[in-house]
Amino acid sequence: QVQLVESGGGLVQAGGSLRLSCAASGRTSAYTMAWFRQAPGQEREFVAVIILRDSTFYVDSVKGRFTISRDNAKNTVYLQMNNLKPEDTAVYYCARDRAPLVVHFTPGEYDTWGQGTQVTVSS
Repeated sequence: QVQLVESGGGLVQAGGSLRLSCAASGRTSAYTMAWFRQAPGQEREFVAVIILRDSTFYVDSVKGRFTISRDNAKNTVYLQMNNLKPEDTAVYYCARDRAPLVVHFTPGEYDTWGQGTQVTVSS
């Protein structure tokens, strides 16, 4: 069973940047990998996804500010977050899709999750 471990969260002022990392204990190159986030009292929402090597999709609210990438040699996925806003405050989770070579955008279709990393953006 592959395990995912996120890191890189923290407290940052509005307009600042953070880079999240998600390290996998096994190979993930054939899988769609995604970042989701969950703010207090809200449902977990899709943020970004990377399909195979470099096809990416983003939720509208982060387009132009966030970049998802992956290093398959390191089994690691990244989320570069620039120009952060207070509304980006949430616990961020990385996840692996339930099967190779499929693409989903809803949390229920992902079966492997990290423990989450807190991102707090102050105004």
